[in-house]
Amino acid sequence: MPRDLTNPIPQPIFKEPVFNETLVTADPAGFQQPHPSDDEVYKQIQDLLAKDVVGFDRSRIAPEEIFKLETALGSRGPDVVSQIERAAGIVFHALGDSGASNSRKYATEMQVADQVTIDAHTADPADRPAFLFHLGDVVYDFGESMFYYDQFYDPFRNYPAPIFAIPGNHDSFIVPGTPVGSEPLTIFRRNFCSEKPAITPEAGSLHRTAMTQPGVYFTLDAPFMRVIALFSNSLEDPGVISSEGGKWPAVPDFQLEYLAAQLKRIKDEQYRGAVLLATHHPAFTYSPSDVSGARGNHGCSSAMLRQIDKICLESGVYPHAFLSGHAHNYQRYTRELKFDAKEMDVPFVVCGNGGHAANPLVRSRRGQPSLEPMNGSRVDYLEVNPAVETSGLILEKYDDRNYGYLRISVNQDKLQIGFHQVSNQSILQSRYDLVTLDLKSHTMVAN
Repeated sequence: MPRDLTNPIPQPIFKEPVFNETLVTADPAGFQQPHPSDDEVYKQIQDLLAKDVVGFDRSRIAPEEIFKLETALGSRGPDVVSQIERAAGIVFHALGDSGASNSRKYATEMQVADQVTIDAHTADPADRPAFLFHLGDVVYDFGESMFYYDQFYDPFRNYPAPIFAIPGNHDSFIVPGTPVGSEPLTIFRRNFCSEKPAITPEAGSLHRTAMTQPGVYFTLDAPFMRVIALFSNSLEDPGVISSEGGKWPAVPDFQLEYLAAQLKRIKDEQYRGAVLLATHHPAFTYSPSDVSGARGNHGCSSAMLRQIDKICLESGVYPHAFLSGHAHNYQRYTRELKFDAKEMDVPFVVCGNGGHAANPLVRSRRGQPSLEPMNGSRVDYLEVNPAVETSGLILEKYDDRNYGYLRISVNQDKLQIGFHQVSNQSILQSRYDLVTLDLKSHTMVAN
C-alpha cells in the first residue's frame, strides 16, 4: 500500500532488531505501481543498461572479517545459534527477483512471500529456516525509496527472521536525473547495511528494522556454513565484481581483495563447513548451441566467473555451491572440475523467479518455435575460457514456468539445496528439485 515518504514521521532507534509484526496480518489490499512502467523506462535507458556501472564503498569490516548470524539477531543471537547447534543442522531460504514492477506481478510476489512465511512459522523447530537470503532485485523498477514499502516490507511483514540481501541491478542502476542522496544503493544501504537497528522511512507503519550487514558485499557466518556474498553491479548483463583491469573504471577492485582474504581465512582455519558463494548475476544461464531458438532474457557472466576461479585457484579453496538470481527462472547446473588434484561436483543454482517474473529458458527465433533442452543436457559450450580445469557442465534441471524459492539445509556432513515451486495458480507449493552434496568429498550423493 502506498505511503508518503516525503515527510516521514520520525521513528525510534531500536536497541534490538525486529523482524516481523507482533500479530499476523492479512495480505495488503493495495499496491503503488511505478510509473512509467518498467517497459517504458527500459526504452528510455536501454543503451545505458549495457554500459553504466556504479561505484560503491568498502565494507565497514576488514576483508578477512566475517559477519555472524548471532550479531544480526541482537541479544537473542547466542541462544538462537545454540539451538541451531543442538539441532545439528541449519535451514534457510533463498530467492531472487521478488520485486513487483506492476500490480499484475504483485500477486505472484505475494504468493512466494506468503509461502516462505508460512514455512518459517509452521516448520518443526529443528527444521525451521533461520533466515532468508535475498539474491538481489528486491525493488523494481530501480530501487526507488517510495516502492520499498509495497515491494519489500509489506510482502515480508510476517516473515519472522532476518532477511539478508545483496543488491541486484535493479537495486543499483542509477536512472538519469536521480537526485543526489536518492541513488538506489544509498536506499539499499539504509535498509540493509545500517550500523544499528532502526526503523527506516521505507518501512512506513511496519516494525521490521533495517538489517546491519557491513556492506553490499559481506560474508555471513552461521553454524555449519558461510555465504560469501559479492555485489555484481548494475548492468543488465554481464555481472561485474571489479574494474576488470580498467574495462569498468568506475568499479573498485575491493571485492577481489575481499574474496582472496575470505578464502585464505577458510584455508588457514581448515574450515569444515559448507562454503557458498552468492552473486545476483549468474555465472551460467542456458543458451542453445544451434539455431533452435534465442537465449532467454539474460546471459552468462563468464569474465566474472573467471576472476572468481583465479582467486579460488590461488587460495586453494573452491566453494561448495554458487547461488544467483537475475534470470527469471530456476536453473541448476553441475560443474564438474578437477581442483587441487581432486574431482569435484559444484552446483550452480539460479533462482530468479521469486515473484517478479517467470521467463522461458529459450525464446523463439524468426517465427520458429523454440526447443527447450532436456533435463540432464550437457552444455559444456557455456564454459568460456575457464580458469579452472573443467570436465563438463550439465543442466541438471530447470523450471521456467513457475515461481519459487530455495530451501537450503546444511549439517556437518552435507549440503542440500531444494527448489520449491509456488504455482502461479495457487500458493500450494511442492519441492521440484533437490541436490545433495557431500561436504568432505565435494561430490554429489543420492538424495
